[in-house]
Amino acid sequence: MSRKDWMEYIVTEEDAGMNVEQIVRQKLNVSGRMMQRLTRSKGIQLNRKQPFLQRQVKPGDQVAIRVVERQLERQPQHDASREKLPTGAPSPSDRATQQASTLPIELLYEDDHLLIVGKPAGMMVHPIKEELEGTLVHALADLFAQRGEHVSIHPVHRLDKDTSGAILIAKSSYGHQLADRLLREGGIHREYVAVVSGVLPNDRGTIEAPIGRDMKHPTKRKVTEGGDAAITHYEVIQRSSYMTMVRVWLETGRTHQIRVHFKHMGHPLAGDTMYGGARGLLRRQALHASSLAFQHPLLNVKIYCEAPMPTDLKRLIQAEFE
Repeated sequence: MSRKDWMEYIVTEEDAGMNVEQIVRQKLNVSGRMMQRLTRSKGIQLNRKQPFLQRQVKPGDQVAIRVVERQLERQPQHDASREKLPTGAPSPSDRATQQASTLPIELLYEDDHLLIVGKPAGMMVHPIKEELEGTLVHALADLFAQRGEHVSIHPVHRLDKDTSGAILIAKSSYGHQLADRLLREGGIHREYVAVVSGVLPNDRGTIEAPIGRDMKHPTKRKVTEGGDAAITHYEVIQRSSYMTMVRVWLETGRTHQIRVHFKHMGHPLAGDTMYGGARGLLRRQALHASSLAFQHPLLNVKIYCEAPMPTDLKRLIQAEFE
């Protein structure tokens, strides 16, 4: 396997006294679960040889972990819902332009570890039943199968089926572990554009109200005293006589958080019939994940991506605000 599928660390003088396992856990940020997986699959090397994990390292030693999962055979295309697919590798600079024109998704950014995709409204992120097809995972499975690449697809966060926009995907378990940690620590900044019913009186504000399940509905959420803490920030972009367009960003990531919080304020999202929004020009909730920004956990560069506004939301905005 080529070295591009491995993450390497050169031991320094400051690492004196550490062993291989400590280097992998502390310097390469590997979780306990992934440590076990790498040990079982012989995915840890010391100077390109299988090491004893308790062996002490010395300055100049090279410790490496496999960051692309080894696939023994190509997964059949109909089995894409398992989220394991067959690796080749076009250069990262070319990848984001190598999507098939027939795919309903847009690649906004891609490297060896992470992928940012523009998801259309009406598409689920992953299958909730084995027989379910047409999800974002299936579309990515088709894309990587066309490339002949072995990739493991891991959505880092979620978007509702009828919410469009940017979503972060990890292409390996290692990438997913690092991105998930970044998300939990608040290192991924997600912004949305929403159109809410009515005229918001304040130019900006914060909604802080706990969210839990609505026991009267299988998928609905509501503000409830015993719910999980949830914080939503917003800033008005534009007002009309009947609606307000807002920029929204989150401190927490609860299910339906933006939809529930604006419903709680008495300003449900336009088109969001589940939470009391009126259906008009838009046949879904007026919510678009407009951008993603974070410090790349492996490349140490700032990543910022914008997802183009979809046609249906553009139409609503033009009709209401222009």
